[in-house]
Amino acid sequence: MLYYLFSFLEESYGLPGAGLFQFITFRAAMSLILSLVICLIFGKRIINYLQAKQVGETIRDLGLEGQKEKAGTPTMGGLMILSGILIPVLLFAKLENIYIILLIITTIWMGTIGFIDDYIKVFKKDKKGLRGQFKIAGQVGLGIIVGGILYFNPDVTIKEKIKTDPLQETIVEVPQQNKTPQYGDAEKSTKTTIPFFKNNEFDYAAPLRWLGIDDMKWAWLIFIPVVIVIVTAVSNGANLTDGIDGLATGTSAIIGVTLGVFAYLSGSIIFADYLNIMYIPNAGELVVFIAAFVGACIGFLWYNSYPAQVFMGDTGSLAIGGIIAVFAIAIRKELLIPILCGIFLVENLSVIMQVSYFKYTKKKFGEGRRIFKMSPLHHHYQKLGYNESKIVTRFWIVGIFLAVLTFVTLKLR
Repeated sequence: MLYYLFSFLEESYGLPGAGLFQFITFRAAMSLILSLVICLIFGKRIINYLQAKQVGETIRDLGLEGQKEKAGTPTMGGLMILSGILIPVLLFAKLENIYIILLIITTIWMGTIGFIDDYIKVFKKDKKGLRGQFKIAGQVGLGIIVGGILYFNPDVTIKEKIKTDPLQETIVEVPQQNKTPQYGDAEKSTKTTIPFFKNNEFDYAAPLRWLGIDDMKWAWLIFIPVVIVIVTAVSNGANLTDGIDGLATGTSAIIGVTLGVFAYLSGSIIFADYLNIMYIPNAGELVVFIAAFVGACIGFLWYNSYPAQVFMGDTGSLAIGGIIAVFAIAIRKELLIPILCGIFLVENLSVIMQVSYFKYTKKKFGEGRRIFKMSPLHHHYQKLGYNESKIVTRFWIVGIFLAVLTFVTLKLR
């Protein structure tokens, strides 16, 4: 909203300094600062309100050290994160941008599913919360919406370099400096980025060409299911990672910073040309959104770090996972998710492996056996006697390493 206000003031009255709002970097910085302020200043009030309403976490006895002490800690703190994201975005982003609209829908959609789950647990006293099939239905529904918008909306485009014929090139005595890269017109595309490959683009329509089908007309049959799988996997991964103080929040902040850099590079014609990556018009605006996301995560971490004064609950964790998934898909970096979101992936896999192996051994040997002492993986290390803070710090270090490895894919092909 402020973007439009200051644009009007600059055009109509020549207000000094109003032009700053034209710069994505300035609006992203303001978005991050406001997000931090919202979480830090109003966070305590939200925590006090949750305590007054006795919105406390019910802790199952898993035999973990320090677990009983967490019973009664305010939950549904994800409302802080949602507020810290949505308010700055509504103030500083270009609200007609299709990618911003998509991320706002994602935040509200997944936040609502998580809120319903937390509400059932806290106020209805049902420890199971929202049934699994309803959660999955909500995630699938969001995947269909996101996939449909990205595939069919005319504003979701890419620009490709104009390829010149080397035989027609002439030798120029003095090379032109600061020459604007030559790109074609914006066009619809089902291409995405494959890490570690030189010609690192994959087209979701490619399998249909082999079958002799009209690829651009029917590529959604492949693209939308892929989006559904990614949204479901990442949101559940974030949900599982939110098991000890500060783990999901800190990990998500690291992922958010990385995605923000990729969005800025992909949305800049100069950097996209220099790094030889896909140029996505209007994607740079997403930096404003992800700045608010990172600010909200860091602001929430102020109260969520060990020992936590508040838990985000599913209200926050499902929303965080959904945002990361949709953001990566929007900037066409979804195939980097196994690397960048490696913590979420391992947490997911540890649960799948544990449950599958337990069922298999119970059927074969009559008693269930376990691979880990407990899943998700962070509980396994707790059972081994590691301090909660040490586990979180080491997971963050791994997350930073994975973020750096993700950046390396820009050149390592």
